[in-house]
Amino acid sequence: MTQQTQDLDLTACEREPIHIPGSIQPHGILLAIRLSDRTIAYASANTAEIFGFDPADALGRPFGEVMPALSAEFAGQLDDPPAAGNTRFVRTIQVHTAQQERFFETAVSRSGDCAILELEEPPYGAVSSIDALYPTLRRFVEQLQGASTIQTLCQLAAQDIRRMTGFDRVLIYQFDEQWNGTVIAEDRNEVLPSYLDLRFPASDIPAQARELYRRNRLRIIPDATYTAVPIQSRDPAPLDLSDSVLRSVSPVHLEYMRNMGTLASMSISILRDGRLWGLISCHNKEPKRVSLQVRNACDFLTQIFSLQLEARENTTLAENRVRLGAVQTRLLAHMAAEEHFIAGLVNHPDDLMMLSGAQGAAVLTQDHCWCLGETPAKDQVRALFEWLSDNHQEDVFATDHLSAVYPAAQDFADKASGLLSISVSKVHSSYVLWFRPEVVQTVKWGGNPQKPVQEEAGSLRLHPRRSFETWKETVRSRSLAWDRSEIEAVKELRNAIVGIVLRRAEELASLSEELRRSNKELEAFSYSVSHDLRAPFRHIVGYSELLKKEAGDLSEKGRRYVDTIIESAYTAGTLVDNLLRFSQMGRTALKPRTVDVAGLVGEIRHKLSAEHDGRQIQWVVGDLSPVTADPVLIRLVFENLLDNAVKYTRTREKARIEIGSSRKDGETVYFVRDNGVGFDMRYIDKLFGVFQRLHRMEEFEGTGIGLANVRRIVERHGGRAWAEGALDRGATFSIALPDHDEGAA
Repeated sequence: MTQQTQDLDLTACEREPIHIPGSIQPHGILLAIRLSDRTIAYASANTAEIFGFDPADALGRPFGEVMPALSAEFAGQLDDPPAAGNTRFVRTIQVHTAQQERFFETAVSRSGDCAILELEEPPYGAVSSIDALYPTLRRFVEQLQGASTIQTLCQLAAQDIRRMTGFDRVLIYQFDEQWNGTVIAEDRNEVLPSYLDLRFPASDIPAQARELYRRNRLRIIPDATYTAVPIQSRDPAPLDLSDSVLRSVSPVHLEYMRNMGTLASMSISILRDGRLWGLISCHNKEPKRVSLQVRNACDFLTQIFSLQLEARENTTLAENRVRLGAVQTRLLAHMAAEEHFIAGLVNHPDDLMMLSGAQGAAVLTQDHCWCLGETPAKDQVRALFEWLSDNHQEDVFATDHLSAVYPAAQDFADKASGLLSISVSKVHSSYVLWFRPEVVQTVKWGGNPQKPVQEEAGSLRLHPRRSFETWKETVRSRSLAWDRSEIEAVKELRNAIVGIVLRRAEELASLSEELRRSNKELEAFSYSVSHDLRAPFRHIVGYSELLKKEAGDLSEKGRRYVDTIIESAYTAGTLVDNLLRFSQMGRTALKPRTVDVAGLVGEIRHKLSAEHDGRQIQWVVGDLSPVTADPVLIRLVFENLLDNAVKYTRTREKARIEIGSSRKDGETVYFVRDNGVGFDMRYIDKLFGVFQRLHRMEEFEGTGIGLANVRRIVERHGGRAWAEGALDRGATFSIALPDHDEGAA
């Protein structure tokens, strides 16, 4: 058989409608009464054996007319039928038949508009009252108090279920996340072999069967060789038997039982928060019936067991939470004591790893990677960080089999087969990662899990496994699983980190708002002062010139004094003009449009050449792309840059000034390069500051505001400005402007 054919058949098996088999097991009878008119809608064919009439003749007739005595017994149940998903044990009733009086244990369930009545005769010698079962139930409850572990609790449940039912073997069977089942407790005699610690693949119990186990907690098959009893009806729609106690089971499952060597079985579902946690599975080598009363007592005991199991698991979880809470408190204290929370984590690696029981950890941002303890290499951690950023945006991600979702992890399985991570920020990707190494395990399966079915020779029909011999598998590239308390602990750490970051952000926002207000006040002050000072300085220059003309008899020293006054007043006036212009930068709205930078630079060059006639200046002008910007302000940028280039190359016999541009990553970069006096890169941070000068006033005139204006204009356009240089080896000033004006403000 090809793999494709096998997959198709297995899929069909998983879709088998086992809730509507159209038949029941032969150890009881079934009647379905339509609630709307109290007529018999469905009846099992073996009704004739008990009540002496053909069920086909009763279909569609009133229940009270056909079976008045039984109708009277169930009148209250029909008035108040159980809700879907519940099966109600009624009581043991006595039925008078033509041959003799017979006793039946009865149950009622709901299926659509029908109430399903099911009757079973108790097996010979069966317990007939709860009184006989009470000592076992009481003993179990008393022993629960001394069960210190989940394992002890499971063993007690297996023992007492077998004591009440008399089965050859009782197993406690727990599901994992993939729905594989492991036998974690067992009580048996020597008739059947031990299955303790064996694992069974999820394919042994398909999804639709697990759903029925969840909905209908108890199922019994007294004889795996039974012949099913058909259900008769005039309604073409099959009767849903999801809540039935007599429902016939899949022929595949009956064959599975026979292959296992068990001709009778009973299962009781263990539920946690409405989810299927596991099963109590009972097996017998020979056919065996168990009374409905005993089965109900087993169901009751299992519910007590489930509650106690939940309490034990919650106690363990609470203890782990307290232990990890102390570790988390220490980490929070470490983070609070540092300027940045990351330092509080990386400086205390033992606590960081103890929080999740990891052997290694890493803290990553876009720019940095800190590796602590046993971790993969930094480049491997970086690659893992990129994969998480692209594929897992959830707050917490956990796996004990990393290579299954990230194949590259196979290369460092000895360090990180398990990964637990928290995403601190989605805007600026940053993660905290915890690693667990590979733990090589040998898993014992109840038969080869790769062969859950076998092909029948000459047929496409598949059969369930025939061999249940122990089959061992070595599991690699897996770590110990992350405990729920550990996952919760790192999630709480994430919340704490986010809280710290948000609080810092609020503090920065408050400072930013205060700074913005102060800047506005400073701009207003600068504008007012510079505007008001312009006139007095002009007056000083003007009257000094008049004084120089009128006072013809001034001495040479006096004339020099007046010239100094004029020069100083002129310089002060220029400084005031530049300060006024700088203050206006933040107050004037931008009016962006396409600017011909090549033409603009040509005009500025022509003006500068006229002002510095006689100097040897070699202009090297490359391609200058147009840009979208405020034309007045962008002219000021290039005027400052080119004027500085001319100014700081005047000590050269032949000045060389190069201008060019390039396009990259959605922006246009312009540069102005000269062979002038340059500057020391140690003082680069001062270069674009207001009133900052790297050369003496006596050497090069200027106010120290020009480059501050350049940076402010460029940043208002959403761009950036920077410079590179070396003493006596020239300098290069660059600006980058976005291709569009989204950054303008």
